[in-house]
Amino acid sequence: MILATFVLPTGCHTPDAEDTTSNKAAIIDQLYLLEPNPGLIAEAKSVLESCGFEVDIWQGIDITVDFYYRLPSLGYKLIVLRVHSGLLVSLDDGQVVTLDTTYLFTAENYTATRYVTDQLTDKVSNAMMSDDTPLVFAVNSEYIKSAEGEFKNTVILALGCESYKYNDMATAFIEKGASVYIGWNEVVTLGYVDDMMLNLLKHLCTDNMTISQSLSLTMEEVGTDPLFGAFLKYCPAENGSRTVAELITRY
Repeated sequence: MILATFVLPTGCHTPDAEDTTSNKAAIIDQLYLLEPNPGLIAEAKSVLESCGFEVDIWQGIDITVDFYYRLPSLGYKLIVLRVHSGLLVSLDDGQVVTLDTTYLFTAENYTATRYVTDQLTDKVSNAMMSDDTPLVFAVNSEYIKSAEGEFKNTVILALGCESYKYNDMATAFIEKGASVYIGWNEVVTLGYVDDMMLNLLKHLCTDNMTISQSLSLTMEEVGTDPLFGAFLKYCPAENGSRTVAELITRY
């Protein structure tokens, strides 16, 4: 299965208050809706906990437009986005044109009558996960920029398709206070991403490697995506020489 399809063109769980006494991490598992992998999530949680994180897991219907709006304010120091993502497409004289706008999918069924202002201002769109499932809402980088609160040196692992093909989503997270953004330059397959997730987390957290070292070793171990050749990249470049432990504290 391909991890994400394109966003189409268009006009619960209650979060805890921020806890400043411990480092918190979040695993945001929107893919749980159609492709659950409980063993992977449990092991990823264990890796993070062994490195001193208090871990929240958000799955399936937890992932709404409003959830993304609240996300910067929830106090997480590390966020794993196991979510569908994709690029906005439009029709121009009957031809499909891919635009340089990145979207993160929710698990919230689409309707034209919700989030009307955000839809009209092109921050929220409808998205298709598969041909036989209802459309869902998706949010773009402008929506992330307008979200509530600020990240506090948060490390972002955006593991959906084309999450870093263009700079827009990475820039939005960094401008909202993230210390580093890691994502894929192309479409990726779900099985491949799930296989590499634990390698990356272990190198980043358990082995305390720098961002650059962790990505290089992970790509050496698992290779690029076998179907699409996707590889991981990060920004800002100057933080590649820092570890997660360094990045989540002020320097």
